[in-house]
Amino acid sequence: MVDHLSSLIRAVDAADSSPRLLEAVQNLAAAHLEGAILTLIATLSYNNPGAAVAAVDGLIQLGEPAVPALLELLDLHNYTARAWAIRALAGIGDPRGLVTLLGVATADFAMSVRRAAARGLGTMKWHWFPDHLLEMAQGEALDALLFVAQQDEEWVVRYSSVVGLESLANAISAANPEWRSQIQAQFEHMASHDSSGAVRARVWMAQQRLQSQTVIQSGIEQLPSPLSATDWQMILEKLYERKGEERLVLAAGDPRLYRDLAESIAQPPNGAQ
Repeated sequence: MVDHLSSLIRAVDAADSSPRLLEAVQNLAAAHLEGAILTLIATLSYNNPGAAVAAVDGLIQLGEPAVPALLELLDLHNYTARAWAIRALAGIGDPRGLVTLLGVATADFAMSVRRAAARGLGTMKWHWFPDHLLEMAQGEALDALLFVAQQDEEWVVRYSSVVGLESLANAISAANPEWRSQIQAQFEHMASHDSSGAVRARVWMAQQRLQSQTVIQSGIEQLPSPLSATDWQMILEKLYERKGEERLVLAAGDPRLYRDLAESIAQPPNGAQ
């Protein structure tokens, strides 16, 4: 097995053209070996989108063992690699990536990255969360997804927010029926007012599924969380830090607080030209 992994990694390192690199990365990803994680992550920084897609798919299949290295990559200055890493984190759904996805979905400048993050927020592995942390985490995800649905200018990102909100609605505890009501109200608004026909159609699909209580299952057995007490403490601290930053921004005058006022000022009075 070690020799096989080594030969696959050597093929990636020796690739001297884009097609050969793509083939080598696809073969490495298909092996589903944890020893391939660092090489797959290194591929994310290459100027080869096809190879990056193959690497992301392989990292998602490997799942939580890849998360620590992906989170480390987020601290680097290569934005291209960071963007691909975020897509991998979104696909894995590991709670350690939650706060990163919250920030990216609402603020990243790249449309494709916001889209991946919005989808990932809905498909987080919520069944891993301990009870004392679940409500806070889902509340933050709900706020972020509602913001994206209401404010993002790109229809593909709003489309993904609908996907995320539908998944989140199915995961929300029965103890928080008001959250599900908020999601349904947002869907009602988007169904009538969103400028994109594709988004309105996806909203209609989500409404039908929620009405019939259809829960989309991944087909993967929901195993207990492999995260440690230290991991959960880190996640909790990051959530508190995020909430603290949100309070500071609002106290300083978040533009979102004044958007409606600004729009009303911009509108001429009735009868004016």
